[in-house]
Amino acid sequence: MTTVAFDANALDWSKGDGLLPVVVQHAHDGRVLMLGYTDRDALERTLATGEVHFWSRSKQRLWRKGERSGHVLALVSLAADCDGDALLAQAVPAGPTCHRGTPSCFDGAARAHPWLNELEALIAARASADPGSSYVAKLLAAAPARRAQKVGEEGVEVALAAATGDLDGLRGEAADLVFHLLVLLRGAGLAFADVVAELARRHAAR
Repeated sequence: MTTVAFDANALDWSKGDGLLPVVVQHAHDGRVLMLGYTDRDALERTLATGEVHFWSRSKQRLWRKGERSGHVLALVSLAADCDGDALLAQAVPAGPTCHRGTPSCFDGAARAHPWLNELEALIAARASADPGSSYVAKLLAAAPARRAQKVGEEGVEVALAAATGDLDGLRGEAADLVFHLLVLLRGAGLAFADVVAELARRHAAR
């Protein structure tokens, strides 16, 4: 369970009959998942359990998201807006967020880094290709040390381009580094979302 420090007393509870809107965003890819409402009790339960709770306006009771489906929202971070009357919760869903079975309650919700997701999907698709005709398949079929070597080589190229002020070279070498890092992660059974989650965890612990 992630413990998130947050001062509920700093919020403006005088508006909305003691209810504040909560926008829930996927902590890994930035997608907006849903909009809910919280009161003090629901917020305290969220902070105490590490799972997002809301106040149901239709049922007139506190409820834990996913209490029936099991598709809970694990809280990563919580922030208030400038007026203290709305919240942004970053969370990791345990399944589809919407009752329709879709990842988001908002159709077509965009991810924060769609091209990286597409590139990861391409790498995953190439994993089963012929190593003789696919560079990605060749790397994934090789020993882990080979993928690590490629990341190291690209890292050196990035450093050299930065040190010499070669901005065009830096852009290109950085792109190569990111590509090979994604391949390395794929070979290790990880995804870029795991890296983003680790960054979010470190930020939340500050």
